[in-house]
Amino acid sequence: MACFSCPTRTVAVVLISLLFMISTSIDVSASNFYQDFDITWGDGRAKVLNNGELLTLSLDKASGSGFQSKNEYLFGKIDMQLKLVPGNSAGTVTAYYLSSQGSTHDEIDFEFLGNLSGDPYIVHTNVYTQGKGSREQQFYLWFNPTADFHTYSVLWNPQTIIFYVDGTPIRVFKNSESQGVPYPKNQPMRVYASLWNADDWATRGGLVKTDWTKAPFTAAFRNFTATACVWSTGKSSCSSTNSNSTKNSWLSQELDSASQARLKWVQNNYMVYNYCTDTKRFPQGLPPECTLINS
Repeated sequence: MACFSCPTRTVAVVLISLLFMISTSIDVSASNFYQDFDITWGDGRAKVLNNGELLTLSLDKASGSGFQSKNEYLFGKIDMQLKLVPGNSAGTVTAYYLSSQGSTHDEIDFEFLGNLSGDPYIVHTNVYTQGKGSREQQFYLWFNPTADFHTYSVLWNPQTIIFYVDGTPIRVFKNSESQGVPYPKNQPMRVYASLWNADDWATRGGLVKTDWTKAPFTAAFRNFTATACVWSTGKSSCSSTNSNSTKNSWLSQELDSASQARLKWVQNNYMVYNYCTDTKRFPQGLPPECTLINS
């Protein structure tokens, strides 16, 4: 969304770990959106409120809105609390993701696909490596994401990417470079969020259009935190002198047995699409990572 003990992979991970010899993970607690984010588009539709503790994005027929982090990160544990568009949100997409820039960019996506009132949101996840995505997995949630704030997290380290909802893992994408699968490890990424109209595909494949009589649509964000390696002027803030400390345990974190059980529960009960089982989409054969353990 592997041959995880292959000797070649072990060497690769060791080499990657050497990158941290010049750097200490820092905690960035960005409870103030004024300090840590820039509103990048929307012509006033994005608003920072409550002395910087809350940010809202709005969408109307003329435009959506968005923001991005001031910092770039090369590995980290990123958390954000979101309260999604309530009511009839069909056609809208609330996006929260990490991305680098350029035609060969890396990207780690949460996208929340709106729906008609009473129908569930779909959580759409994807991983891009070197400009190539097409690794979608989609889920329903086990709660109403419009009634209150919930925490959506990405753990990204040299070994694995894990998507979490309220601390429960929903998807894992492991480093399988030894099997020829590219992995995001060299390109620093910013955190982005946006609210935009995608009624050509977002709800039931584009059959349900946005009802503009319900506009403006609004999503809210708060309690962003990043325990991460900040990338600045070509250098990481992380240093291997402390890379084995408890504070930096996220750099080598993977799922324990209890978390693996939770992941299986989510995937058995709430997954609604998995590219790794879509043989019609990939008639020449499924992507290579789909035959590995981490699919």
